[in-house]
Order: sequence, then structure tokens, then C-alpha cells
Amino acid sequence: MPAEWQRHDATWIGWPHNKSDWPGRFTPIPWVYGEIARALIPGEKVRIIVDSPQHEQSARRILKRVGADSSQIEFFRFPTDRGWTRDFGPSFVRRTSPTPELAINNFHFSGWAKYPDCRKDRKIHARVAKKLGLRLFTPKGGEGPFVLEGGAIDVNGTGTLMTTEECLLDASTQVRNPGLSRDGYEQALHDALGIRNVLWLGKGIAGDDTHGHVDDLARFVNASTIVLCEEENPSDPNYRPMHENRERLNDMRLEDGSHPDIVSLPMPSPLVFDGVRLPASYANFYIANSAVLVPTFNDPHDRSALGILSGLFPGRPVVGIHAVDLVWGLGTLHCMTQQQPAL
Repeated sequence: MPAEWQRHDATWIGWPHNKSDWPGRFTPIPWVYGEIARALIPGEKVRIIVDSPQHEQSARRILKRVGADSSQIEFFRFPTDRGWTRDFGPSFVRRTSPTPELAINNFHFSGWAKYPDCRKDRKIHARVAKKLGLRLFTPKGGEGPFVLEGGAIDVNGTGTLMTTEECLLDASTQVRNPGLSRDGYEQALHDALGIRNVLWLGKGIAGDDTHGHVDDLARFVNASTIVLCEEENPSDPNYRPMHENRERLNDMRLEDGSHPDIVSLPMPSPLVFDGVRLPASYANFYIANSAVLVPTFNDPHDRSALGILSGLFPGRPVVGIHAVDLVWGLGTLHCMTQQQPAL
């Protein structure tokens, strides 16, 4: 599995349609998607999954009004339950020899081991593979199909993967692969993604509906550098778990035996809507060919987070995308995008 900063042919997004994901706040969401597509287009194609011809027409109207170049947009009419493409969308792998080839892993999707309405979403891997003429692999996780969401993992492209114990190893809450041990996960990740080294963090962030996805907590920005969220307020529920994760990473090594460089990324102030803590995090950025898209929250820490990431991606402009409405759906930019690597 290539790293996210390696060259893409395209970015996949699922155009939003499930209003229950943003109860009472759906109206601005398609416009946010339009802004994201417009920011991606200068560097790559944007491949958009839509439910129907009418859904596509609605998307086209918004994309035209925001000034998105339609020549760089392709639509795929595949019915979905939701729009969180990182977790159910095509998970690509690549080989370079004996001949270059792209393929798709048909990871099983269980609605984050929480939501039953995911039957349409779990068919997307196979539909994209058929449409693009790519081989489709079905990874095994123990005795059955391997349940894995894209937001649960992050890779450096040279053999190391980062994840959390809360998401993959918890045996009582949102259990993805019952009975699969730590060693079993590491073997399954090796077989499916070519991983030789796994960095196990502890807990994810407060408010995360997925129960510990790593893409709200820590991300690789190059093969040897990790940005890790840090909470400065001792009374915040994120404070202790984030400090524990920092201590873990200090003792961990990459696939070549070296220690990763760790860069702290601030957390925005707690964001609450209708009494619900939302998973607002600057770590949910997306690395595109020609930009790094970063969620912002009308928060004093926005500028600091954008500055830190700008220093880590000198070849790409860092673009803030207003995500206060988006995060009410319990995810932001990385959750809704999926990269298709270039050969």
C-alpha cells in the first residue's frame, strides 16, 4: 500500500446524500464537498460516487457554481448508504514488478461494527474493481473476511503501519474481527498490504464514533515523521490518552530500526453540538497531489495547525477547509476521501 503523499491518479469521494448523518445541518454539506473537489482538481482527477442520475445532476450543479473544472471530474453511479469513502471505498495496492499493476483489496465493511445499513457500501470495492478492470483480492482476517476501514490505519509506504488498540483489539466494543489476536492482525496486514512493522497506539480521540480510528489522532507525513495530536488541557478527556500515546511512540521503531520523528499537532477547543462531543481534529487532513487539505474549526488553534503542516509539506500548499458543519457527521476531510495511487 503506497503512502498517501505518493503520486495519485485520482481521489475518490462519495457525494453526500444521507441526511441522517448530519441531522438538521445537511444543507451546507454538499457545498463543502464542492469546495474540496475544487481544491483537488488542479493536481488530479476527482472520481465521484453518486446514487442516481438525479444525484449526479445535483452534484454537477454545485460543482459548476463553485468553479470546479468538469473535465477533471468523473462520475460513477454506484448506490451507497453513506459518503465516508475512506472507510468503505476502494482500497488500492500496487506492485512494480514483474510488471506494474494496481489492484483493490475487498476488505469487508461492517458499518464500523455499529450500523446495520451498510450493505450498499460493502459492494463498492467490487464495483470499482470491475469498472476499472482491476484485480480484486479478498483478504482474510482469521477464519473469515477481514474487516478493516481505511481510517483505522495509516502507512508510511516503506513497510510500517500505524493503528490503535482501541479500534482493532478491543474485544467488547465495536468488534471488527472477533477472536483475531494482535499477531493475527499483524499477519493479515502483512498479507493484504505488505506491512512488515505495526505501531500500536492506545486510544483514539474523544467523540470518535468509530471507536479509535488513527486518522483523527496520528498521521505519517513522510516515511520517518509522524504528527501526533496533543491536548494541553489536563481536564480534557483527551489529555491522558494522548500523553500515553506520545510515550509509546517515543519507544517505537520504524521498519528500518530507527525511531520516528514526532511532531506535536494541537487539538482545537472541544466542539459540542446538541450535547454531543464531536471528533474535531486537525489530524484528519488529506494529502493530495497539489495540496494538503486541512479541516479548520473557527478556532484559535487553526493558524498554528496550518503553520505546522505547512512546514512539513514544503512542496504543497496547505489549504484550510471550514469543517464545523462537516464534523457534525462525525468525520471530516480524510474520512470522506480515498486516494487512487498512480502506477
